[in-house]
Amino acid sequence: MSEISQRPKHGGNLNWAAAIADCSADTILDFSASINPLGPPQSAIAAIQGSLTSLSSYPDPQYHQLRSILAQWHDLPKDWLLPGNGSAELLTWACWELARQEKVVLLTPAFSDYQRGLQAFSANVEQHSLMERGEFSFSLFPLSGSRTSKRGLLLNNPHNPTGKLWSIDEILPLLDCFEVVVIDEAFMDFLLPSQQQSLLGYIQDFPHLIILRSLTKFYSLPGLRLGYAIAHPDRLQRWQKMRDPWCVNVLAAAAGEAVLGDRAFQRQTWDWLTPARDFLYRSLKALPGLDPVMGAANFLLVKSQYSCSQLQLQLLKHDKILIRDCLSFPELGDRYFRIAVRSAPENQRLVQALSLVIKT
Repeated sequence: MSEISQRPKHGGNLNWAAAIADCSADTILDFSASINPLGPPQSAIAAIQGSLTSLSSYPDPQYHQLRSILAQWHDLPKDWLLPGNGSAELLTWACWELARQEKVVLLTPAFSDYQRGLQAFSANVEQHSLMERGEFSFSLFPLSGSRTSKRGLLLNNPHNPTGKLWSIDEILPLLDCFEVVVIDEAFMDFLLPSQQQSLLGYIQDFPHLIILRSLTKFYSLPGLRLGYAIAHPDRLQRWQKMRDPWCVNVLAAAAGEAVLGDRAFQRQTWDWLTPARDFLYRSLKALPGLDPVMGAANFLLVKSQYSCSQLQLQLLKHDKILIRDCLSFPELGDRYFRIAVRSAPENQRLVQALSLVIKT
């Protein structure tokens, strides 16, 4: 099987990258997964180490402590929150809710797990492309309409892979147009609280609204798998009855309880991201044939005059750097790639490697 046919559909597949680069996985500089490079925070490490003795006991199936801390964090009753084995597990249940509608509206390009979850429950998906004649158009107006038919909406904000942040005022009118609305806010934590456009403040006013959040991207804990959903208690109780009884392990729960109170790490992340992302954007913009899209999250989508799959292979073989190709996004194909924002020295290393590859 060729290297191309073996390409992963998600970022962060270091075993695949290491096989291409002919090196060990831990030597790969990974720009393909949009994970905070400053973590995991010491608060999470300490909590995990302090919970090792709990491995001989089952987790609390109701996760009272974690839900209480999440509730305090968001100023909500705790029965409006449900932790999960990463936001991906909760996305599956959200897709089950959506698939019960006559039609599910999905903005594309879209995170590939959306299609996985919707297809698993045979949803009738209606795709709306953000691209017009090869350029992005971020208007949500085409999604509006009457609520006469049973429609569901799946939207992520900030959007993956573009990083587009829609305002609350842009999204709120859509809540009157759909029977079920799922907003994936997996990257919202990367914005300063004053800049966030979360619908959390409206969750109790709209029982048909579901919000998904991740704790693994911001706190650099993807190996632990931890996320949570915010929705009406009746809906979350229904999910709890259908899913496995212990979806979150004791170490993940302990880490989640610790990091939500880690104000120092949160501030450190916000202070790092904006200047690092701006530098990366300007540096890529200066390279011939590359046109990055400025977004609000911790990653950049880059339009390229070159074959991105070939850029990816060359960077792996020559520099042991992994970027995210966009072949799994049909609208983007081989002319876009996505990169995470990493530390200043790592970002500089990527820019230098790209400049050399482009010249060859």
